[in-house]
Amino acid sequence: MRVPRAARRLSRSPQGRHGRGGASLPAQRADRGLHRHGCEARAPSLPGEVRDRGARRRRNGVLLLRPGRGLLLRGAAVLSTGIALVAGTAILAYCNGSNDVSKGIATLVGAGVAQYRRAVIWGAAWTLAGALSAAVFSRALVRTFSAGVVSAGGELSGPFAAAVLAGAIAWVLVATRAGLPVSTTHAITGALCGAAVVAAGRDAVLWASLGPRVFLPLLVSPLLSLALFWALYPALCFVVAPLARRCACAEALPGEAAAAAGSSSAVLAAPAAVSLVVDHVENCRARGTALAGIALPDALHWLSSGLTSFARGCNDAPKIVALGLVPGLGPDGGAARLFFAVSLAMAAGSLVAGRRVTETLSRRITPMNAVEGLSANLVTSLLVTLASSWGLPVSTTHVSAGAVAGLGLRRDARAVEWKTVWSVVQAWVVTLPACAALAGAAWWVLAGWAK
Repeated sequence: MRVPRAARRLSRSPQGRHGRGGASLPAQRADRGLHRHGCEARAPSLPGEVRDRGARRRRNGVLLLRPGRGLLLRGAAVLSTGIALVAGTAILAYCNGSNDVSKGIATLVGAGVAQYRRAVIWGAAWTLAGALSAAVFSRALVRTFSAGVVSAGGELSGPFAAAVLAGAIAWVLVATRAGLPVSTTHAITGALCGAAVVAAGRDAVLWASLGPRVFLPLLVSPLLSLALFWALYPALCFVVAPLARRCACAEALPGEAAAAAGSSSAVLAAPAAVSLVVDHVENCRARGTALAGIALPDALHWLSSGLTSFARGCNDAPKIVALGLVPGLGPDGGAARLFFAVSLAMAAGSLVAGRRVTETLSRRITPMNAVEGLSANLVTSLLVTLASSWGLPVSTTHVSAGAVAGLGLRRDARAVEWKTVWSVVQAWVVTLPACAALAGAAWWVLAGWAK
């Protein structure tokens, strides 16, 4: 540090130091440092204080950055937790797709209408459409699972949601590996309750609203599905049976020629090079101009399968999305982006890992024909679609399994594989406590790790 000339001429006597004109200053005051005019420059130095202004600015700069650095670290922690939460939500959606795609396509495979590969592509496409539409039509289910199970004063944090996801994912993976059709709705509900009880006590769960809003629809849905199938099957047979010998064909005919084919034909397209004609199978074969065709009951079966898969995606996606909407930890785009990610993951799980559970529902419970499979799909899609619009978290697993069991009982109780049915029911019963225990253990581990 450069010393002013006036300071250089100061006396070094122990009594004091002389500035200009011989004025004497006490030693303590002189030690404080002098301005270049001989006046006092600044306050006394503290022990360890650095006199160099550049060094002081650097030190102050570091001090000023410390709060910002803390904010950056906290922001990074929140961001990493949010990314992990979205990833866990997508994994649960993938597991849901692998276990639940069977509910819409099992009757197609079981009745011999389609091979598994074609059926699963069909089911995955309709599941994707239903899950995307849930962003508009099924927001009530998001409210049910984000605020209707755990109280607002509960531990609605990132670790809590991670524990719920861990419990549900672990159980659905085990069940899918075993080929058991379990309910993702049951898994999420049990995991929510278990993590909330371990994190904040029994009062954190809204037990009063949980019964009528969650448990009752889950318990009643398989029985209602079975009863509805039993009641509607005769009427469906009456409607579908006359259509058994009719087909829908794409024919290489102008529209006028197709209309002239006879009064029994119905031309469903405007005059064009290719016309869609609904007619008796014998007439279509006799003309020999069909480019492609499908039996009308089979076409209705494909349509009902698509509707069931659509309803499943519409009902299941909001429950999974609700776990990723923890305040402050969701993606920046909000629910819309999370719905998109969940929809893609559900479709991917359906395509990659849906075979095991499909085999159980299509062949290991009861044999079925095309009319029975069509009826079961119509009942399932009707119940699940109505439940989604009313905000009731019914299980597609329970509804579809109830309809399949109903068609077996309608035919002959001895045609039902009761051993398989018993295994499925056991999996349903164990799902709630197993997921509660797994999520509670996950919360305990995550809370201990955070400390």
